[in-house]
Amino acid sequence: MRKFALIVAVCVLVLGTSVAWAQQVDLLVGGGTLLSSSPFTASQNQPVIGEKGGPYPSAGFDILLHRRYGLNVEGAWKYKQGTYPGFGETYRPILYDVNALFQPRLGKRAGLDLMVGAGGESVLFYQGYSYGCPYASCSNYLNSTHFLEHLGGGVRYYFWHRWPRVFIRPEVHYYHIQNNREFNSNNVVRAGGSLGFTFGGK
Repeated sequence: MRKFALIVAVCVLVLGTSVAWAQQVDLLVGGGTLLSSSPFTASQNQPVIGEKGGPYPSAGFDILLHRRYGLNVEGAWKYKQGTYPGFGETYRPILYDVNALFQPRLGKRAGLDLMVGAGGESVLFYQGYSYGCPYASCSNYLNSTHFLEHLGGGVRYYFWHRWPRVFIRPEVHYYHIQNNREFNSNNVVRAGGSLGFTFGGK
């Protein structure tokens, strides 16, 4: 929880200090699903599952700092807890990343969002019971965190040109998750779309 609070504090600081210098700020909300290779059974006779399926809400923001170049911060999480077979647990992956952003135009109403960066994945495993801990800080889940590299892209289309301008963005994100041992593959794709609101810019 402390790591998450630190990440949020850094993002708020970056956002607050960058908005004054920004040429454009985008706020995004969306959703999609995860795609990965099919699962298999490990040699130790323990189940290994594919990290795929289920709705994944997402949220993020973009800041253009110089012409078409800027910063992107985003996160996505599994909407409902999935069942982890063989252990009586449920789980919820959370993906978050910070990216360098390039936004070339394709015309008056359309453009591209191209992102490359890094972040992390936190997989919360819920035990389904309380430990009986008397402290307020106790929880009934375990957290497994992994570093990841991210590559993403989307096509934005503006359908509303008054302030704030509004766009839709079909998008695809590739994650290479380091040592993703809870699942059968280190490679995950998130496909979906976002609704965005643009403040500033032209």
